[in-house]
Amino acid sequence: MELKAGQYVRHAKYGWGTIVDCDPHQTLVIFRNIGIKKLQTDPGNFAVVEGEASKKKSRTGGRHS
Repeated sequence: MELKAGQYVRHAKYGWGTIVDCDPHQTLVIFRNIGIKKLQTDPGNFAVVEGEASKKKSRTGGRHS
């Protein structure tokens, strides 16, 4: 399995995230509840998720002031 930018992943400790950048040694992932983490590039660290991650609705709900 090849990891690449834009893939949605699940990490056992950090949860759902999106790969921002990846090279043979490190993978940069932005996680929903944690923020950005730089992790060792190892497909065993991640479960690649097919499709698009669900998105939270904005707290403003589209209201205008």
